[in-house]
Amino acid sequence: MKAAVVLLSGGLDSATSLAMARARGFDVFALSVNYGQRHGAELLAASRVAKALGAREHRVMQVDLAGIGGSALTDSSLAIPETPSTGIPITYVPARNTMMLALALGWAEVIGARDIFIGVNAVDYSGYPDCRPEFIAAFENLARLATKAGVEGERFEIHAPLLEMSKADIVRTGLGLGVDYSMTVSCYQASDEGLACGRCDSCRLRAAGFAAAGVADPTRYA
Repeated sequence: MKAAVVLLSGGLDSATSLAMARARGFDVFALSVNYGQRHGAELLAASRVAKALGAREHRVMQVDLAGIGGSALTDSSLAIPETPSTGIPITYVPARNTMMLALALGWAEVIGARDIFIGVNAVDYSGYPDCRPEFIAAFENLARLATKAGVEGERFEIHAPLLEMSKADIVRTGLGLGVDYSMTVSCYQASDEGLACGRCDSCRLRAAGFAAAGVADPTRYA
């Protein structure tokens, strides 16, 4: 099997992305990043998901984006919005997906993988600029230019299998691949036990996805 690095946050989307990579026959190396987010519950969820879905290895890397700040997900003095807003929300983390893909690219080059999966979504997303097709295409070009493998003629492919899917379609796809969404944590302000607030953007999108898919929501709410 070909190896692939799969970015795994521990949420619904990344768990589905990992399941899709496995279904396509990839030997999965799961990568989570402790970047200074508000809670560690999602990293614990990522560990559960990686084990349940058969990742060969699961690594957690450390990067201090809290030192940069500028986001309600890394700065506890900024409130998580609990009502819909317009424009790019304060939960946007500057350079997060760029940094995560860079870490995945480095690991992929070391282990000889040429495929990287990321669970970004441009349909039911919250206005983040690094969840768009243009960003994925640009990073794929960067991977060709910035790596020894790329310069020597190897081609990296950045897979974003959820990019054009609705949240309901993502839920249906994951369930069809055996994903147990009760293991995942998507909430921006989950408790230490992984209980969701039910009010933030991520919780609203997740709940709407289960409702539209016509399946019971297994999320554990506070």
